[in-house]
Amino acid sequence: MSLRARLTLCAAAAVALAVVVAAALAYALVRDQLRGQIDQALEHRIETASRVALGIDRPPGGDFLGRLPRPDPADPAIYVQLVGVGGDVAHPPGQGIAIPVGGDVRGVASGRRAAFLSDETVSGAHLRVLTAPLAPGVAIQAVRSLGEVDNTLDRLRLLLALVAAGGVVVATAAGILVTRTALGPVRRLSEAAEDVTRTGDLARRVEAGGRDELGRLADSFNTMLEALERSVGAQRQLVADASHELRTPLTSARTNIEVLARADGLPDEDRRRLLDDVTAQLEELSVLVADVVELGRGGDVALELEPVRLDLLVAGAVARARRHAPGVRFEAELEETLVRAVPSELERAVGNLLDNAAKWSPPGGVVGVSVREGQVVVRDHGPGIAAEDLPHVFDRFYRAPTARGMPGSGLGLAIVRRIADAHGGEVSAEQAEGGGSRFRLRVPLMAAE
Repeated sequence: MSLRARLTLCAAAAVALAVVVAAALAYALVRDQLRGQIDQALEHRIETASRVALGIDRPPGGDFLGRLPRPDPADPAIYVQLVGVGGDVAHPPGQGIAIPVGGDVRGVASGRRAAFLSDETVSGAHLRVLTAPLAPGVAIQAVRSLGEVDNTLDRLRLLLALVAAGGVVVATAAGILVTRTALGPVRRLSEAAEDVTRTGDLARRVEAGGRDELGRLADSFNTMLEALERSVGAQRQLVADASHELRTPLTSARTNIEVLARADGLPDEDRRRLLDDVTAQLEELSVLVADVVELGRGGDVALELEPVRLDLLVAGAVARARRHAPGVRFEAELEETLVRAVPSELERAVGNLLDNAAKWSPPGGVVGVSVREGQVVVRDHGPGIAAEDLPHVFDRFYRAPTARGMPGSGLGLAIVRRIADAHGGEVSAEQAEGGGSRFRLRVPLMAAE
């Protein structure tokens, strides 16, 4: 069953239940009101008879009945009969109906039981009977037909049944209309999801149409599609860029290997040079593949953060950078700083910044490194970054025109930004005063305990 059908059914059932309960309560109130009026008339008749019987120890049937006032013209249907302890019955002349006498009635006559109301059916007539004590050894019964009340209640039941049925029909129609209108955004959302599944078109969007829960659901769906579209676009761009970057070293390595395979008489010096080139190209490929895999992970891997002395981590990275770039002088100013991070990830980010600074530093140049309040600042004295290149230095595979002939994959700084984002930090680049560039890597400090 569809959601629309379930909502319509629930709405119709709820309205039907409410209508039925309301009809039942209305019927019960009307029934009690009508029967209460009859009971009051019977009690009035008994009170009248009781006033006549005052001072009479045992009223003779005929004399007593003759002294009773005539029935009220407004309600001539009430009639009476007297019942003795032994079950003998007396009633006014001309009253052709006799009410059956049971043990309960004789109990009232003998004084063993209090007055009571009951329904009786005599000769097909539905009667309301009030039995009460009249005098010692005598009970009086006031009787009235319930035929008019029953007819009125039958018509009322029919009317309430028709009203209830009409209410259910109207509720069902209204439920269909309301659910169709209310579930319109859900239908559009389902159609959009099915269309995206069928076509793979992540550019599809759903019209929100409001700020209610369904509108926010549509906004969330559109936001999800936008995120998926960006993610798929980034993946495609990564594959395209990686394919482009891999093509050059692969082609060069393949060419050198083909030359080595065909040149049996190649001099040893040339053979050694070709082998060195192949080895360097394979190393470059290995670094490039590792960087692509690192970027491809994105934020999929959950980081297990731990307390890290940032100053000690940077000191170790500077020591390694000095070994890799002996022609560059690294000057470090490190303050004791405690952060929460993944040591290996943060160490790689700092190492990439140092390698980038060393690559752009002239022979004998100085690279300044400082750590203060969760921030690592790396400053080189190279040619600096052109203003038009600043917005793109952290893009994957971006190579400034001046860097096209230099080694590297163009992924190092992109990895730094990925690591900074994963730690909830940030990285930025700027032109330094007096030439060169300055990179700032900031990670959240660990709260002091």
